[in-house]
Amino acid sequence: MTHSADRGGPAQPLLLVRELTKHFPIKGAMFGRAGTVKAVDNLDFDLWKGETLAIVGESGCGKSTTSRLIMALLDPSAGEIIFDGEAVGSQALPLKEYRRQVQMVFQDSYASLNPRLTIQESIAFGPMVHGLDHAGAVTRSRELLEAVGLAPGQFARRYPHELSGGQRQRVNIARALALQPRLLILDEPVSALDKSVEAQVLNLLMTLKRQFGLTYLFISHDLNVVYHVADRVMVMYLGRLAEIGPVGAIFRTPGHPYTQALLASRPSMDPKRRRTHPPLVGDPPNPINPPSGCRFRTRCAIAEPLCGEIVPPAQPIGVGVGAAAKHAAACLALVPSSGHTLAPKAAA
Repeated sequence: MTHSADRGGPAQPLLLVRELTKHFPIKGAMFGRAGTVKAVDNLDFDLWKGETLAIVGESGCGKSTTSRLIMALLDPSAGEIIFDGEAVGSQALPLKEYRRQVQMVFQDSYASLNPRLTIQESIAFGPMVHGLDHAGAVTRSRELLEAVGLAPGQFARRYPHELSGGQRQRVNIARALALQPRLLILDEPVSALDKSVEAQVLNLLMTLKRQFGLTYLFISHDLNVVYHVADRVMVMYLGRLAEIGPVGAIFRTPGHPYTQALLASRPSMDPKRRRTHPPLVGDPPNPINPPSGCRFRTRCAIAEPLCGEIVPPAQPIGVGVGAAAKHAAACLALVPSSGHTLAPKAAA
């Protein structure tokens, strides 16, 4: 399905993120010294039309900050975001028009809804702000309730506290779709739900993606969920990209030591796969004063002195078909002739 607002066709990424940076200044820090939290640092990636790109990593890696920067809820410290060929916030794509095309579903389904508005009013509010008359907004609200599996006659006049967590999250999804967006940012959309409801909501998201021709940016810490819903995966560590690639390549042949540790940490019912030692030890470093060079080096089993001197570039791994299939990891052990003892030799 091609969206009516599609300008560049499938060959043009829906979203280009270039050198995206967000530093939060801290005033009045310990002993009177100011500091800066480097939440997102020089992040580059593309999001292709119709795909689901998952962002994974430990708490504090910058996943949610990245999502809020893309949603334009935060102003970046540096870098740019290009949406279907237009710079976000430019004259060609003002923030109001951009936010109509990009919507977000948050983790906390109850806090996301106004407790004083009925479900129907919550969904209709956005379209009315953007100029749709009351009757049209109510009609769209009821159509979307139907689309997310909530009968309008039964649920339209209820309030958020009268719904279960799964039902509230369906309402949040319907509300996000009310402005007919092209990109949906899903920030841990099922992590607060029990497993049976989680599966239902994930299946609903996949159905809606096909029905409305959507593109998803899916943020999660659950690698099993990511494996089943994502087309590509981006692994973040301490504000930087560690690895990005097709979901099959990431799970079968992870290139970055951090990705390998994340995958090894998944629980298993197979006794042969159970570990007696954790794949990763220690806590992530302080984002106010992150390690020089590779930020993972303080916890990495293959770190060498060189890793503290050079910021590793994203090195392509294997051979992909097309730009969207590219698999790359930011590790000096993968960069030919980088000086790391495990690095391959440069081709003659």
